[in-house]
This record gives sequence, structure tokens and C-alpha cells, in this order.
Amino acid sequence: MLALAASLAGCDSSGGGEESSGEAQPAGGAASDAAAEAPPGPSEELGLVEGWGPDRAELDRAADQVARLRLPDLAGQLIVASWSGTRAPVRMVHDLHLGGVIAFDANVESAGQVRAVNRALARSERKRGWPLFLGVDQEGGVVERLRGVATRFPTFMSTGAAGDADLTRRAYAASGAELRGLGFTVDFAPDADVTSGPGDPTIGSRSASSDPALVAEHVVAAAGGFSSAGVLPVVKHFPGHGSVPADSHVTLPVQTKTLRQLERSDLVPFREAVRAGLPAVMVGHLDVRAVDRGVPSSLSRPVVTGLLRDDLGFGGLVVTDALDMAGVTRGRDAGRAAVQAVRAGADVLLMPPSPALARTALVRAVRSGALPRRRLEQAAARQVALLTHLRDGGGATGGATGGATEGATEGATEGATGAARAASRELSAAAVTVTDGACTGPLVGASVHPYGDSGAVAAFTAAAAAPGWRCCCAVRRLRGWCARTPGRSGAGTRGAGTTASAVASGGVTRCVASGASPAGPRRRTRASRSGPRWDSPATTTLRSTVRSPSPPTARGCWARSPRPPGSRPTGTPRRRWTCSSRCCAARPRRRDGSR
Repeated sequence: MLALAASLAGCDSSGGGEESSGEAQPAGGAASDAAAEAPPGPSEELGLVEGWGPDRAELDRAADQVARLRLPDLAGQLIVASWSGTRAPVRMVHDLHLGGVIAFDANVESAGQVRAVNRALARSERKRGWPLFLGVDQEGGVVERLRGVATRFPTFMSTGAAGDADLTRRAYAASGAELRGLGFTVDFAPDADVTSGPGDPTIGSRSASSDPALVAEHVVAAAGGFSSAGVLPVVKHFPGHGSVPADSHVTLPVQTKTLRQLERSDLVPFREAVRAGLPAVMVGHLDVRAVDRGVPSSLSRPVVTGLLRDDLGFGGLVVTDALDMAGVTRGRDAGRAAVQAVRAGADVLLMPPSPALARTALVRAVRSGALPRRRLEQAAARQVALLTHLRDGGGATGGATGGATEGATEGATEGATGAARAASRELSAAAVTVTDGACTGPLVGASVHPYGDSGAVAAFTAAAAAPGWRCCCAVRRLRGWCARTPGRSGAGTRGAGTTASAVASGGVTRCVASGASPAGPRRRTRASRSGPRWDSPATTTLRSTVRSPSPPTARGCWARSPRPPGSRPTGTPRRRWTCSSRCCAARPRRRDGSR
């Protein structure tokens, strides 16, 4: 009987009968329920998600680290402050437990001094267990804080003009490697704004283009280059500063576009940045009427949490634009603004007017119940996890990890500088563009007055004073910047000459000159019915001036270059062109008589 029972039991357990199947189901379901009921990790409890850099283990470790901080230190971790002088602000960072600092021109003396400052800061806070947020605003062109220390790159619009995303990535990887060698962990670049042209007084050539798709392509490429060098890129200024008619440094610009219009233009680069998994976004100070009327976007929960996080799906680090700008300070208490920004969804408070006041305001808000401590832990954990991820080589190549902050040698930095110079030169040369259309004559009077960087102005003046050169105003079309730099059309071919763009290295001076090249004798060329062609290799570059041969007549092509802020429109009625230089002493009238 016992053997028979055992046999029957064996048949039941191995058979495919309904009863056996029904008994096996609860066992599996229990296992599934147990797995489902497993407690969430510390980062999951904070609502942190993956997909923007750090993995779950890095997020959990960061969440554990910030959970152990005293409330005042936790509040300080959210703040990245500016500082005075050229000595490392070790005491300020330590006493307030700041997340980090941002360097400006006034903090910079030399490459060695910058490296020493960042090294001293990193060493002083090594016991924290995560890197400091050591930032700089080094876009290239008109916005650069390390002039004379780091390689000067052309303005970001050069990437759109060159039209080569791989070149953009390589150029910004070289720039990032140089910044990393100087000890920086963060660069507030690239600029993801879509410029609107003459109606954009703030961004201008800091944008890659007025074409949203082109801006998106080069923002993703440039950010990828920075990340590959171990530098955190911060794309800016969400939800788009390129289409507002005012500067948030001096007032609160009003964005009057509908949400649908924003989705088709200004938001496109940011949407693509989120899809590409870029790690950090800076929110600007804009009054976005379609979303939260009258409230700066940096302080607006409908903008930061609603539009950026919920609608676009961004789970990464949100940084405010500088909180000492008039667009956010006018009529607002600085401490309350700091609390409002964190409540809106910001993770990093950049440059509050008083870091100590901002820290105190956050502490009081938590203790009063106006702001949950969990929100501070969430913000700090994102920052700590991301900086640790980059330090440990997340996204970095070529050994560009955290060791560069403390252990960079002058020789290694010089090597990075040499690579950056070559990359800057390559990008600058590729950005020189020639578009269709015959030149109908000079666009200025007998004299011009160039503005911009003193070195660039001097280089232009020397070139323009050479025999046979006449100055015209450079022009560009508002859309479709990226005509390729023309190559040689054939050995021995003589074609129509061109106008050449004297492109200042600082991205400010923009003029074109027609006539003989100062590098050689005046040469006569003839026009080709098939259109303009070049009778020499594309261009030669000397200092900041791009030169090319051109005829003594006015026939040829328009050369265009990025328009700096403040330029005025000039007219070709058939196309939408704008004057790309403030060096124009006189401008032609349109057919309707306007200038």
C-alpha cells in the first residue's frame, strides 16, 4: 500500500493534470508576490529614475549618502556659488557645505592658478566621498570665462554653419578634455536655444541655428563630446531663450508663443536632448505665458516639473540659471526664490545672491513644513550620483576620469590644449560658408568701424587696410545656415571671385572684404556663367582673419557668418537676410525706402 501511494503521488506530481497544475500555480504566484513586495531601494523611494547617466546602484549609493547629512549640510549641497578673488574659496565651501562653485573671469589668472584652485577645493572636501561641482561658463565665442587660459573656440553657431555633427562632437570632446585637465567637472554648455534672428538680443550666435532640428543635432553632439571627456554638460536655457525680445540679465522676458508653437520650435532641441539621455538641463528665467503666466520659469512648478519632467520625461539634474539675475530677483526675496526654485523641481541653485541666506531659507522651509526634506534629498542625490558617475568614468574615454581634477600634470594639460587648438581651428575653418547670389556692390560707405574683442578688431583692421580690400557687411539667411565650405573646383580653373569673411576668433567682429588678398598680388578673375567657383584651395587662415582671393569687381558670392547680438537688418527683399556685423557704417535702403 505504501509503495502504491508513493507511485500515485509520483504520477500526480509529474502529470499534466489540472489539479497538479493548480497546486503548482500558487507556489509560483507566491514567489512573484514576494518579489513584487520587495521593498524599494533608497533611490526608488526618492522617485529617482535611470536613463540619464547613473545606474540604479549609483543612485542608491548617493541616496544613502545624502540621507546621512545634517539638514544644513543637505541644504548647502544644493547650492553652487560664485566667489571673489583668485584664491580657492575653501572656507566658504566647507562652512556652508556647498555643492560647488562656478568660476568667472575675475577668478582667473593663469592655467596653473586655475588648476591649483580646483585641486585645493577637491582635496579639501575629499572626505565627502563624492566630487565637487566645479563649474565654468565656457561656451566659446562671445561667452568664455577662461580667456588666455583655455583654447578659444568659435561661437556655437559655427557648428550649425559647418554642418558636421561628428566634427562638433570631436571639437567639444577636445574642449572638455582641456577643461577637465584644469580641474573642472561641469561646463554650462552647450546652448540649446533656437535663435529667432533680429528679434533675439541675447542669444544670437550662441545658438547653432534658427533651425530647431539643426540645433538639436549639434547640441546632442556637443554634449556627447563633453561627456566623453568626463565633463558634465548642462544644456540651456529651458524652455528656450532664443525667441524672446529681452535679456533675462536685466528683466524678465515674456514668451508669448503658444504651447503648440513652443513644441514645434524652442522645445525641439530639449526634447531631443532628453531622448539622447543627456544628464543636465538649465532652466532660464522666462515668463512663459502659455504655461505659468507671470512666474519665472526657473521658479515655476508647471514649467520644471510639469513641462520638463512630466511632459518631456526628463529624469536628470535640473539647474537654475543664475539666481542673481534681474529676471528673477526683481521684486522677489532671495531666500523665498531659492525655496520656490527647489519646490518647482530644481536640483541645483546656481549663484544665489547670498549662498548663506539661501541655505538658511531652505533649512527654515523644511523645519516649518513648507518644504519636505525628501525633496532636498532627491535633489542632492541626483547631483551626487551624476558627479560620481562621471568621476568613475561613466561616459568618459581616454582616461578622462576624476583623477584629472587632482592629478593633472602640466604636460598632460599642454597636450589637451594642443588637441583643443587643432579642434578649434578645424571647426572654425569648416564654419566659413559661401552662399548663392551675386554681390551687387559694397554694402557700406567709405569707412567702417569694427567692434568686438580688441585682438580681433586689430586683426581685422590690419587685413582691411591692405591694398585692394573693400569692406562689405556680412549677411546670412535666417534659416539654413549650413552651406558647406567650398573646396577647390579644379586645378588651374579660374572662376569668379568671392567675398571673404573676416571672422574674429572671439565671435564678435564680423565683416567681409572684397578685392585682392593681402597675402598676394591683386589678381584678375572672370565670372563663370555656371556660377562662382574658386581658383585656390578653400581658404587660408591667419590669426582671426579668413582670407580668400576675390576680384576687383563686385561680382561674386555672399560670405556669411554668425550674427552677434545687436546687429541690424539689411535688405535683400527676395530673401530674409540680416546684417551680420556691427561694423557697418552705412546700410543700403530697402526698395520700400526703409533701412
